[in-house]
Amino acid sequence: MRILKQATLVLVLAGSFSMAGAQDKYEWKDASSGGYTYKYVTNDPMKARFYTLKNGLTVILSVNKKDPRIQTLIGTRAGSNNDPKDHTGLAHYLEHLLFKGTQVYGTLDWSKEKPYLDQIENLYDKYNKTTGNEARKAVYHQIDSISGIAAKYAIANEYDKLMTAMGAQGTNAHTWTEETIYEEDIPSNAVDKYLSVQAERFRDPVFRLFHTELEAVYEEKNRGLDNDGRKMYETMLSTLFPTNNYGQQSTIGTVEHLKNPNLKAIRQFYNEYYVPNNMAIVMAGDFDPDYVIKAIDQRFSYMQPKPVKEYKPAPEKPISAPIVKTVMGPDAENLMIAYRMPGGLDTKSNLLLGVMSAILQNGKAGLFDLNLNKKQEVLAAGADLLQWKDYSILMLNGKAKPGQSLEDVKSLLLGQIEILKKGQFDESLVKAIVNNAKLAELQGLENNGNRANSIMDGFIKSRGKNWASDVAYVTDMSTVTKQQIIDYANKYLGNNYVLLYKRKGEDKDIEKVEKPAITPVEVNREAQSPFLEKIAAMPATPVQPQWLDYQKDIQKGKVGNADVLYVQNKDNGLFRLYYRFDIGTLNDKKLMLAASYLQYLSTDKYSADQISKEFYNIACNFSVQAGSENTTVTISGLQENFDKAVALFEHIIANCQPNDAALAALKSRLNKVRTDSKLNKGNIQKGLSNYAMYGAKNPFNYTLPQAELDGLTAKELTDMLHNLMNYKHSVIYWGPQTLAAATADISRLHKVPATFAQAPAATKFAKQATNNAQVLFADYDMVQSEVNWVRNNGEYDPANTGIISLFNNYFGGGMGSIVFQTIRESKALAYSTYAFYASPDRKNEKYSTVAYVGCQADKMNEAIAGMNELLNVIPRSEKGLTTAKLSMKQDIETERITNDGIIFSYLAAQKLGLDYDIRKQVYESIDKMNFDEVKKFHDNNLANKPYIYCIVASEKKVNLEDLKKLGEVKKVSLEEIFGY
Repeated sequence: MRILKQATLVLVLAGSFSMAGAQDKYEWKDASSGGYTYKYVTNDPMKARFYTLKNGLTVILSVNKKDPRIQTLIGTRAGSNNDPKDHTGLAHYLEHLLFKGTQVYGTLDWSKEKPYLDQIENLYDKYNKTTGNEARKAVYHQIDSISGIAAKYAIANEYDKLMTAMGAQGTNAHTWTEETIYEEDIPSNAVDKYLSVQAERFRDPVFRLFHTELEAVYEEKNRGLDNDGRKMYETMLSTLFPTNNYGQQSTIGTVEHLKNPNLKAIRQFYNEYYVPNNMAIVMAGDFDPDYVIKAIDQRFSYMQPKPVKEYKPAPEKPISAPIVKTVMGPDAENLMIAYRMPGGLDTKSNLLLGVMSAILQNGKAGLFDLNLNKKQEVLAAGADLLQWKDYSILMLNGKAKPGQSLEDVKSLLLGQIEILKKGQFDESLVKAIVNNAKLAELQGLENNGNRANSIMDGFIKSRGKNWASDVAYVTDMSTVTKQQIIDYANKYLGNNYVLLYKRKGEDKDIEKVEKPAITPVEVNREAQSPFLEKIAAMPATPVQPQWLDYQKDIQKGKVGNADVLYVQNKDNGLFRLYYRFDIGTLNDKKLMLAASYLQYLSTDKYSADQISKEFYNIACNFSVQAGSENTTVTISGLQENFDKAVALFEHIIANCQPNDAALAALKSRLNKVRTDSKLNKGNIQKGLSNYAMYGAKNPFNYTLPQAELDGLTAKELTDMLHNLMNYKHSVIYWGPQTLAAATADISRLHKVPATFAQAPAATKFAKQATNNAQVLFADYDMVQSEVNWVRNNGEYDPANTGIISLFNNYFGGGMGSIVFQTIRESKALAYSTYAFYASPDRKNEKYSTVAYVGCQADKMNEAIAGMNELLNVIPRSEKGLTTAKLSMKQDIETERITNDGIIFSYLAAQKLGLDYDIRKQVYESIDKMNFDEVKKFHDNNLANKPYIYCIVASEKKVNLEDLKKLGEVKKVSLEEIFGY
């Protein structure tokens, strides 16, 4: 499988380590079981079964008994490529509407609701054809009025309630160029419930609550207009594909088409593409495949096949000379170079493209890694792949360091392409790429999400027909020669690229989707359809929760003076070794810089480039991460190379040599990163929230002052690295070795001092009391506004963990929560919103209330009022509370903490002053809690309390006088936020 570079998926087929010919090893075979025939590929480590039901529905099943959960995907081979030319964004609209229910769920009374929905559909058809601003407003007013009546018969979010009640997680969906995928992670005992709901979901969906959902899509579009990266991506596609729908029809649609939706066109799209011969159900996890295929067949046999019109575009004309485009926006400058490559159905090209991409960049030993990033020739450089059916895209990206222009970066990126085309790379790199591909396969195989996404990706591209070559991919990689790569690069990488510059400045072409007048609609929180009650009554075999017993599940030992925490890996040949030091950036700000500096240093034996190559060649990794309280060294890879990897790291940390030039370059690049960070609205929002929690001096802006940074010497940093092992630390091992063997090997390779050095005293930051309402405002050039509510509360008490978990589930933690239903579903005020009571990670620290709304600037006042109402008065929904409790129980019942996660769970508990698995306490408290306790918690901790509002928005689009009504307004400068 293509594991090297994928835009949205991590593909993880675990190929065999023997290198027999792929033709002999990976073949399609037929088999029968449980009364059904299926196809499979020999030596497929996922053991995926490919079924085709009588109506053409594809079902692909992969069993993994690791956890009692199942990742499910239902996909249709239709996305934005299939949108009508006059209704772009339609596939995405439809995706949203498939959460709204059918004639039997999501409704109080379908017979009474239907006439109003028919009227709404006809009015949208009229609206679509109406011109003139006033005339359109009049039609929309009718839509709004009738929608309010129709909503009285609707049950908002009943789909989410159905899934939450059965213990589903990750309820979501996405639309892209060639696909629309519906995602659920369900408990293993919920198969029948899940399939019953999904079969009904796709039987005859009802497009109810459309105008509020439409507004959510408007918000999503406006968020994209504020995202410079998104604008770069869409400009790249439109330029690279002047005729293909990849570039001519954005997934979310044009502003003009978003303003003119047509429900009849959406229904027609559904009828054309949501047919069994164009869809697949993929399940990966703990289940009986014979039972599941029969259950799917019984429930989905009603679907009737019909011919599907495939999108078959004419080939794009070759690009004969570079095409240059510029995108403007407030974020940091960068550039992208994009090449149009052969499509994903060309298996030979896929193989060569994947290996070639890894030669350019693989994270350690690629041309970009060694020649640009390791040598600090640019601020950052990378290479990525998008692989679709018609074409693939090779994307090169880069950022300029200080004193460097984007044109300079372009020359450096293209210079690496020339090196590739001339074959100036080591042939052994291909072998190392294969070894690291095997490592990635093993690491990902246990994850059900990786399995399901890999399989679904194969269905979307080729209906799974290429699965044999997908399984053989890593084995086939070993057959690729250096000359093949050279020939491939010279064939496809010439002056046939699109060059995109992202410049800093005002984008004068932004056209936001205006806010329509929407009257809040009913959500009927207490209502339940008979269908929901029927699903809830379906029997399910109980799953027993499993608690950690830290005394039994973790073995302990010693390596010299250091404690060892050990869990054995009994599944495969992977290891992870950690040195966890009791010193972090709060003890010494310079630690983070020292950790970053290490990757650029040589030793008396190896150059910095050689170190990267050595680790890559043995398919192992190391990292040094300086956190606020702990610094962690991680060494991982194949146990067979354990000695080599650990010995090599120990040599590096002990013998790294000062390099003044590398430090000067690192300082210069760090200054550029700091400057760029101040241009990013997400970082600004994070900084404001820290300011609200901790005050002007806080963990976010606790960083090296410029003078200290300038004064740092290479010797000072290398001395810190040499001395790191002298500080107190524990050793964590997860791998196939026994405890005795592991400690013996580690003792031989890792020298621990007899007495640990004393770490500098740590700087302490305490959350400040929230005594008065205040507004912290940061100006940013954007269409949207971002609002966070922050309030600090009392100190951590483990006895509160259960009620806090229930409150968060009920109040603001998901799509079925009170906050989401009110702010988005009822009032259409935001695309994204949440609210929760945040627990600290250390005892004696305070809780915090955190809420968020991201909305159009002209809706900000309404959104703030809507959230404040919920923070002050919690709506009562006994059925909503029951659903939240069921969800909590099933989440805990099916959660399995395994591998080194057991050790890190223990360490997290220690920080909280606990020596037990607190999930057991929470689980046993769930049934005893009721709404009165939830309300009491809300009233005591959230209601009528002062909050600090952290607002990032454009001064041109918000009224500061309105903000003063919320509390004292403080405009916070970027220097105050970032500390430099």
